[in-house]
Amino acid sequence: MSVNMKTTMKTEKKRILAVDDQASNTRLLKLYLERTNDYVVREVNDAKAALSAAEEFQPHLILLDVMMPGMDGGELAACFQASPKLKGVPIVFLTAAVTKREVTAGGGQVGGHPFLAKPVVLSEVLACLKHHLGG
Repeated sequence: MSVNMKTTMKTEKKRILAVDDQASNTRLLKLYLERTNDYVVREVNDAKAALSAAEEFQPHLILLDVMMPGMDGGELAACFQASPKLKGVPIVFLTAAVTKREVTAGGGQVGGHPFLAKPVVLSEVLACLKHHLGG
């Protein structure tokens, strides 16, 4: 008696919140990640709107730009972690402020959060998501 594993192991798509003031960056991440059929991506291009969007969307992981007008990624990460609804959600920073060499030298982490240097390599983003979300 053969059972098709794909039909019996239907898994929920992981919700990813992409926060970056540059809409082209979040659009690229959304298109690429949703094409894998493993993720649902919500884009937020205004740091001040990101906290309420995150609380409503309940992401499994947040991809967060560091340098944004109004509120930087570090401040926003602190807001996410202070929220009872979001405090356990992993945050991965995306930044042009460090080079890929600096990210590697720091073990891929700054301030206890993983970092990916911009311009991001989409395969690296995917590998990072798989590492932090399992699978």
